[in-house]
Order: sequence, then structure tokens, then C-alpha cells
Amino acid sequence: FEPHKISATCYVATSNLDGETNLKIRQALLETAEMQTEKQLSSLSGKIECEGPNCHFNNFIGTLYLNGKSPVPIGPDQVLLRGTQLKNTDWIFGIVVYTGFETKFMQNAVQSPLKRSKVEQVTNLQILVLFLLLLVMSLVSCVGAAFWNGKYGANTWYIGKKGNFGLNILVFIILYHNLIPISLLVTLEIVKYVQALFINWVNEDMHYRRNDVYAMARTSNLNEELGQVKYLFSDKTGTLTCNIMTFKKCTIAGIIYGNDHPCLITESSEFSDPKLLENFEENHPTKEYIKEFLILLSVCHTVVPERDGNDISYQASSPDEAALVKGAKKLGFVFTVRTPYSVTIEAMGEEFTFQILNVLEFSSNRKRMSVIVRTPTGRLWLYCKGADSVIYERLSEDSLFVEETLTHLESFAREGLRTLCIAYIDLTELEYQQWLMMYKEACTVVQDRAQCLEHCYDTIEKKFLLLGATAIEDRLQARVPETIANLLKANIRIWLLTGDKEETAVNIAYSCKLLSGQMPRIQLNANSLEATQQVIDQNCQDLGTLLGKENDLALIIDGKTLKHALHFEVKKNFLNLALSCRTVLCCR
Repeated sequence: FEPHKISATCYVATSNLDGETNLKIRQALLETAEMQTEKQLSSLSGKIECEGPNCHFNNFIGTLYLNGKSPVPIGPDQVLLRGTQLKNTDWIFGIVVYTGFETKFMQNAVQSPLKRSKVEQVTNLQILVLFLLLLVMSLVSCVGAAFWNGKYGANTWYIGKKGNFGLNILVFIILYHNLIPISLLVTLEIVKYVQALFINWVNEDMHYRRNDVYAMARTSNLNEELGQVKYLFSDKTGTLTCNIMTFKKCTIAGIIYGNDHPCLITESSEFSDPKLLENFEENHPTKEYIKEFLILLSVCHTVVPERDGNDISYQASSPDEAALVKGAKKLGFVFTVRTPYSVTIEAMGEEFTFQILNVLEFSSNRKRMSVIVRTPTGRLWLYCKGADSVIYERLSEDSLFVEETLTHLESFAREGLRTLCIAYIDLTELEYQQWLMMYKEACTVVQDRAQCLEHCYDTIEKKFLLLGATAIEDRLQARVPETIANLLKANIRIWLLTGDKEETAVNIAYSCKLLSGQMPRIQLNANSLEATQQVIDQNCQDLGTLLGKENDLALIIDGKTLKHALHFEVKKNFLNLALSCRTVLCCR
């Protein structure tokens, strides 16, 4: 599709599919971007080859074969899924790929399971047992009646006609039907209806004053489950936190910038440190590093700017990216224009246009994103931002400020801030051209395209030179600590999942009262299956008779260890260990 004359981009809201309220950006193919009239479209001829219908919302692998042109890869960025809503865009032209039950929306449509409470399950089972007992009693009685009629029936002329076997069973079922307590179900429904009324009646303790909303029982068949909850599984971002990111601190060339005092996770203030711009303007030895750092923040992203007069607002699929671009803007490096092939920034009173050659996209597996750009001076750079774990294992031996930055990262994490490492590579034309051939080949593969691309990205994302790191704050939502403290007091065990690094996750767990100072902690950090099995077995042995019982313990496990812990040989012991803890924290 070609939705916008300049940038060939449009915005979609995917809240119906994934619940996320921020807008996503979709990018038209440059090869079809010029097709802006129906007449041009009617002259378009070719075919699209793509994978079969599947339920994966975030994946799409296809190739467009236009007559007389080389194949063009199509990915999820070119696809508008059924169920999404077009926003901030007047029109689009497109071609339908999947229809009807083949759409991803319908592929994910499953019949909602019938939610039944334990009371309902128990009463249904009891009624079934009673019904079977009724049938057995009726059958025994029927056999007895047939036997009695055979022996004494000739003399009982006053009873009248003798029925057949089926009629006799029906008679006995009617005689014994009081065995099944039908009134019990009616009584239960009345009780649940009255309970729902109690919940719906005005209760100031369950009143959300901002929207003037009270508690409302939408269904009465789960009321008896109240008070029966034993485990609570929670995500962090957007659930415990507001999902509103603020750029707080950074470290550039081994020097830390930002608020000097430790920030509280429940309070918010933006980045403020005049020392950074002073160092930049007064020709500090790290001036060039500061410049490259701020350029990287304003160029390496997938954010799209929107102008309203002199005001620029940013549309981003990730709040982290928007926070970094806004942070760079506040420091004088303003991202102003994006086209499919370039990014323009205003810095130091001048305008610079960077040609975007390739975007190496972020994925949860890669934990990083990169862009390959041609700078205004004609040099080739690869800019990258990502998790410290993946950046550090790809650093060049010539990289500087490695130890200082690592110390600063740990400091940021202890304050509960989300961290990203910033690095770059100076590419030669030969290196880039060789990689580009491999990239084009990987782009047109239909089977396992994602794996081929990731392998391709890995071949160029190496020997990074470290510039520094950023720290972003995501504030806790109102009353989260009090709520979690009350849930723990009610003997509800809470398991939390977060993509933050371990130090950040632990700090936020303390901030929201999930962990307390005196609570003993079991930390699982292992790099292999054998090590994971050994450490889990050891902890199970240490607990001894306490294993499987309620203990005031916290279990903290990182992503690598969790991957091994879910292996079929280990997962039973891991589950037993987790069930023995009051809190479980799974982090990056």
C-alpha cells in the first residue's frame, strides 16, 4: 500500500489484537510507493508468494515478484492485519493476501472455554453420580419387579396390566427422581445472584474516583472463587508500571551524566545535567564521543515525527525509543524528518541528513536493533543500541570505557532504571557490499526467513566500539506497593515476569514491596543445563522438609537459567522449588 506521499508510512492501532494502545508504524514498499492512482495500480502486474495461513500476529514472510523487476521481500511492516484500525492516514491502496478464516485474526479465534467455579464442578459431579445411582437403583428395581411378576403376577389380578421392561425402568426413575436435588442448583444460583448484588452495591473501598467507577460483577458464576486465589502471575511494564518512559541518566565515554541524587522509582523528573552540554561546547576530550552518542540516539530508531506548526511530536511503537529521541531533542539534537531512505536531524544550528541503508530490526531474541547509515560526510556507520548482555559479548578488543560503563550500568540498575548500551561500527565499503549480498539473499528466503536474517545480522554486528549507555525510568502506578503488600498479607503468592536485567528487577521488586529487606533470597544464575540442574537440586536438598510448604522466601531467576530450568529433566524440581517460595521473580 502507499498511504502517504512523502514517507510511504501509515499508523495502525493494534489494541484489538495485542491490547497495546500505542500506534504502530507500517511502511510501504519503495518499489510500489509511486503508485498513487487507480490507473497506475491497474497497470501493476506480478505475484506474491507467501507462507500459508498461520496464527502468528508478529510474523509475515512473503516475496513480491513484479514483472520485469527483481524479487522484493515483504515482512510484517508491510501488512495491515484484520482487526487493526488505520489512524492519522487519509487513504491506502493495498492487495488482500488472506481472507475469511485464513486471516490471522480468525486463525486466533478459539471458542471461549466455559468458566466454572469449583462449587459448580463439585455439584455437577455429585449430580452425575446421583443420576448414575438412580439408573442403577431403577435397573435393580426393574429386574426385581420382573422376577416378582414372574413368580406372583398370575395371582395379582387387581394390579392390572404388566408393563414391558423399558416402561418399568421409566416408572422407577419417576419414583426415585427425588434423589437428584434439582432445587440445590436453583438455591445456588439465587445465592450467587445476591452475592453479585452485594458487589455491585456502592462500596467506597472499591471506588475508582478518577472515572467515578465502582466494582461491577459482570458474571455471577465465579463469585465463590473470591478468596480462593493462591497464585498471582503478573507482567511488570504497563501492569505494575505506567509504561510512560522518561530519559533520566546516561554514561558517555566513561563519564556519568544525570541527577546526582538517587531517583525514587515513584517520583519522576526528566534528564537535567548542564555538565553534558558544557563538555560538548567547551571542547572536552570526550566531545566527539558525546556528539556520536547524541547522533546515534536521534538516528537509530523507528520513530516517526509529526509536525504541528513548530511543534514536533513523535509516534513510536516502543515508549523506550520515544523517550530516547525526546532526550536527544532536549539536548539539542532534534530529529525532524523521516523518509523511507533517510533521517534528518537539526544539531548545533545545522541540518544533517543521514541516508538509511538498512534497519536491522529489534527482536526479543536479538535484544538489540541497529541501523546502517551513510553520514553526511559519506562514511558508513552501523549504529546499535541493545541490552548490555548482547552488546558486551560483541565488543571489539579496541573498545574503550568498558569497565567504567559496566560500573555505571550496575549503578543505574540498582536505582531501578531500564538500561541500554550504545555502540557503533565504522564499516568499509567492501565489508558492507559483501554483507549486502548475503542480506538480499536472506530477505527472499520463504522458509525460516527470520532465522536466516538473524544469522545475517550476526555476521555484521560484531567488533562494536562502545560509546556509553542510557538509563530510562518507568514509574510505578499509583498504590502498587500497598496493593502488593496487602496481597502478600492475604497469603497470595506473586510471580513477576520482567525483561529488565536482574539488578533493575530486584530494585523494582523492593520498590513495590514484592521483596522485603529481611526476606531470604534464592538466586539462580547458571549458563548450562547441568549447572542449572545442580543448583536447583542443591536448593531443594537445602530446604529438606520445608520443600513444598509455605516459606518466606524469594526465588530470583534470570532468562538463561529459566530456559534450562524449563527442560523436561529439570522442570519438576524447579516447580517444587518455586512452589516453596512466597515470591518468584523471572528477569532478563
